Amino acid sequence: MSYKIIGDSCLDLTEELKKDSHFQMIPLTLQVDDMQVIDDETFDQKKFLAMVKASPNCPKTACPSPEMFKEAYECDAENIFVITLSSNLSGTYNSAVLAKGLYEEEHGKKNIAVIDSWSASSGELNIGLMIRDLCEQGMPFEEVVEKVTQYTQHEMKTYFVLESLDTLRKNGRLSGLQAFFATTLNIKPVMGADKGNIIKLDQARGINKALVRMCELAVKEAKNPETLRVIVAHCNNEARAQLVKEELSRRAPFKEILVTETAGVATVYASDGGIILAL
Repeated sequence: MSYKIIGDSCLDLTEELKKDSHFQMIPLTLQVDDMQVIDDETFDQKKFLAMVKASPNCPKTACPSPEMFKEAYECDAENIFVITLSSNLSGTYNSAVLAKGLYEEEHGKKNIAVIDSWSASSGELNIGLMIRDLCEQGMPFEEVVEKVTQYTQHEMKTYFVLESLDTLRKNGRLSGLQAFFATTLNIKPVMGADKGNIIKLDQARGINKALVRMCELAVKEAKNPETLRVIVAHCNNEARAQLVKEELSRRAPFKEILVTETAGVATVYASDGGIILAL
């Protein structure tokens, strides 16, 4: 059965995976002051980060329209899997669900599964690669959806360490979490996700110690690491991503550790130097 994996532009594909025709990205729109940037293959991370640094205002994001998803569903693939940002962080999931209804009104039923990642960036990519693996094994559509839903909602863990939580806080993405301010002490929080909501797990003094602590937590919570694929996404800091990869490799025999770079949406929220980990 032919398949397509559609992600919003927080599905941070590696350069190699961008060449895989099974994957398609639906871009969000980024805004800095009165400048709009489409988060597609033309996204220039360094230029965007310079724009953000030069602006007194916080960058914002806008989700794709249902029509954009509907057009993506109008393809020859028999099975379509859609992966979105956590519905607690973005309206993208709702757009994709609305698009499924619009498609079915016009064309009738089709195998379309819209999956709320309860995560972002590396978490979305981990889900996408799991779907690809199961489809390549010839697993039926319903079984793939069941397995991926189980993994997403009950097994996958997401962690991140950022230089600053300001963008998340100012855009209301830390609701229910006490704002964390300790910049003068260089305290860096280790953050995670709980059912798609952002939570604080721990903290350390200095970014490198926080990254090591994140790795300790990830390994401690990892069950059967030899069966797990790990995705490390970085925003403009390959060295930090490699440090995390080395720490994880040293601590547990993971099946695979992939490093990728954040596209536009994750760049907005992770900010320069941020690291996002999913397994």
